[in-house]
Amino acid sequence: MVIEWLTFAVDPDHRETFIRLDNDIWTAALSQYPGYIAKEVWISPDLLDQVVVVIRWQTREQWKAIPQDVLEAVQQQFEAAAPFSHRMIDSREYQVRRYPNPVAS
Repeated sequence: MVIEWLTFAVDPDHRETFIRLDNDIWTAALSQYPGYIAKEVWISPDLLDQVVVVIRWQTREQWKAIPQDVLEAVQQQFEAAAPFSHRMIDSREYQVRRYPNPVAS
């Protein structure tokens, strides 16, 4: 499994709208593609101007197979719906490693 980790700076007055639009636009689009597993949005009570989005993909190849023109069109749709201050401030990728639990004696 691969994790796409995105952090956004968002005007605190528009944080809930940002989250709703992200779900309505981005999640709706990404969830149509093979390899999409799930998406979570994390907010902190201490960092009111940040939103962390964690997307789980089966493989990196499936994630990266989404056509660039589709991503650009979805981004344009999101920008048109969210005219308030927001920007991506961090983008990371993680691989999930799982090891078998040792057998209890």
